[in-house]
Amino acid sequence: MERAKGSAIWNFFTLPQPTHSTATCNTCAAMVPRGGTKTSSYNTTNLIKHLQRFHPNEHAQFVELNQQKGGGLKQLTLKEMKERGEKFPPNSVQATKITERILNFIVMDGQPLSVVGDKGFRLLVNHLEPRFDMVSRKYLSETALRELHGKVCKHILKEIKDVKSISFTTDIWSSDVSPVSLLSLTAHWLDETFVPHSAMLNATNFRGSHTSEAIAASRKEMFDKWQIPLSKIHVILRDNASNMRKAMDNLGARSVGCVAHTMQLVVNEGLLSQRAVSDVVACARQIVGHFKHSPLAYSRLQDIQLEMNMQPKRLQQDVKTRWNSTYYMVERLTEQKRALSAYSVDHELPSIPTANQWALLEKIKTCLEPFEEFTRKVSTATSSTADVIPSITVLKRLFSTETEADAGIKTMKKTLLAAVDKRFSTVEDEPLYALSTLLDPRYKDRFFTSADSAKRAKDALAKELEEDLRTTTADGASKALEPPGKAPRVEGAAAAQSRSSSTFMKEFDKIRGEREEDPGAASSSSTAVQLHGYFTEGTIPATDDPYKYWGVNRQRFPGLATSAFKYLCAPCTSVESERLFSTVSTILDEKRNRLTAERAEMLAFLNKNLPVMLKPDLEKLEISASSSQTQNLSSK
Repeated sequence: MERAKGSAIWNFFTLPQPTHSTATCNTCAAMVPRGGTKTSSYNTTNLIKHLQRFHPNEHAQFVELNQQKGGGLKQLTLKEMKERGEKFPPNSVQATKITERILNFIVMDGQPLSVVGDKGFRLLVNHLEPRFDMVSRKYLSETALRELHGKVCKHILKEIKDVKSISFTTDIWSSDVSPVSLLSLTAHWLDETFVPHSAMLNATNFRGSHTSEAIAASRKEMFDKWQIPLSKIHVILRDNASNMRKAMDNLGARSVGCVAHTMQLVVNEGLLSQRAVSDVVACARQIVGHFKHSPLAYSRLQDIQLEMNMQPKRLQQDVKTRWNSTYYMVERLTEQKRALSAYSVDHELPSIPTANQWALLEKIKTCLEPFEEFTRKVSTATSSTADVIPSITVLKRLFSTETEADAGIKTMKKTLLAAVDKRFSTVEDEPLYALSTLLDPRYKDRFFTSADSAKRAKDALAKELEEDLRTTTADGASKALEPPGKAPRVEGAAAAQSRSSSTFMKEFDKIRGEREEDPGAASSSSTAVQLHGYFTEGTIPATDDPYKYWGVNRQRFPGLATSAFKYLCAPCTSVESERLFSTVSTILDEKRNRLTAERAEMLAFLNKNLPVMLKPDLEKLEISASSSQTQNLSSK
């Protein structure tokens, strides 16, 4: 008598011989058939049923052992085995769900539609679910993609239907690999709880000449498609091109230029203003270009970095249309000064900076650092038009102060200050910027450069509140206001942490503490009560969330909250449109240069908006991934 190996069932049965057609029960000595007449058809189904029917305790032990040994896999019945071998009908719930997930994978991860025909992908899906019959690329592109696009469109229409004020960004992009130009439109708004939202609405094929009339007509079609009347448009962020500016005027919509684009012009003027500065920047470009075009040179530099116990880093080449790329180039170059000096001893470089030039590069980096921080600040997804006036004020203060460290870059610094004054001379008179700054509880009236500009902004805000109050009164919903009580503290996640040590943020804090509002005499009008209460309270920390502040204080300052709802939804740059085109450029690449503009727009639309619809599922996935990572670390 011997025991077979493999299944846990053989802990409870014994075989007279390996090929014997019956097995002996160790509990009751019964001879139980193994099924079939040939050894190839033997199975353990009868043995398991015998335990289940006559020996419940032993059967429970078997189940436990089987789970430990086989990872919880159960013995399949013949019916289950048969069902496992049959394919899902194309319209079944199971097949539809898998197809939907495959399409989600394609659009969210930027995969080509042809991935469904790739051998590796088909093997993976077949391993996970053998009953699923892979869909064709044609079905995905012509049917499933359109259905999903329509579903997401309905979701966004529902989201923006009752929103009273929406801001937009727009831009034009032309493909390098395909004769396609796209005109974009992204929307930004706040919901009833002051949570910011954004969505891509269009990236429409824009054929013909890019005239202001054509742009305005195309833009109107987009607004009509999304059922957005002009009365809902708060502002449109655009680039500074004359055709785009005129198009918005023709449309009858308020628009402002992208602050980041304007700052590009400011820094370019500064870099070109001083011969020594432009020369050393040109020298830096030559050095970086040398390593970019020579793998051997870069390999030698990497060896030197390792010998000096430095982390190997590649040099960064700047792009003329992105001033901050020049800053990053200079920063990386000065960081690798020792390695580059050692390299130049044994190998040739197209240009070698002198000691004075190295010192000048350090000063250029320090001089441009506030502009780099400004650009990062206004380009975040949570930035708004409220960030513009405070950031410009900080820059003016920093560059109007002369120090001993300015030697060698005084002309550059003066030119930068003059360019900021010139290109942002009217920023405090623009209601969009002035009112949004007042309505941001981090800034209020602290960052206006003159008392007159602050007063004009407050008068404009009071006028807007009075108009809103008259509208509310006409609807019969106005209530008398009591003087507001003390504001509850709304702290951001980083409020308890130490403040940033950058000169940019230090100047921010310094200005915030210089000017406090004179309480003055409180008026009995509801508008004056709100303004008096709001401005006599201190500003909240710069690290706090202004949206959370208004979510908490909307009942205390209802009129101000209504204005904040409108003004704080506007971004200050067209960066969102540029990020959209970065996505499009990965979709419409050299391998997919025959993709139609319509198909490219749908893929980009879903890539940007589908994650919002799937947010609950993605959050669960992140929690699961975090939990798995914690378990892996603890096991190590």
